[in-house]
Amino acid sequence: MSLLKWKPEYSVGVASVDEEHREMIDMINRVYAQLGGSPKSAEIEACLEDIFATISAHFALEERIMKDAGYAEYEAHKNDHEDLLDEIRDLMDEFDADAETGRRALETRLSAWFTRHFSSYDARLHGELGHR
Repeated sequence: MSLLKWKPEYSVGVASVDEEHREMIDMINRVYAQLGGSPKSAEIEACLEDIFATISAHFALEERIMKDAGYAEYEAHKNDHEDLLDEIRDLMDEFDADAETGRRALETRLSAWFTRHFSSYDARLHGELGHR
């Protein structure tokens, strides 16, 4: 069972960025699928740490691109990235305290964040940068 599904409206029109977004969705779906079984806590924690590291690296790349381009919405976009990283840290803590609570939080919060971020912040960023 998948938590997130790639949708055409998530595309920002930059193949490498779209591919990284697909990879992040796949990683999150793998963790979510593991949570449906009886995973060992250490396995889930390792997966969540991988998600955090992968997303952090992607955000750093996007933020460098925004800064280099003098992107007007840099601060707001960066703040939204920081909010997601905080949410992932919270999810890791929640999962550590109670796996079921962590699973439910993963299901509701990450799905909503990705949908909103891809279709708003990333669409505006790559729409503008594509016209330069």
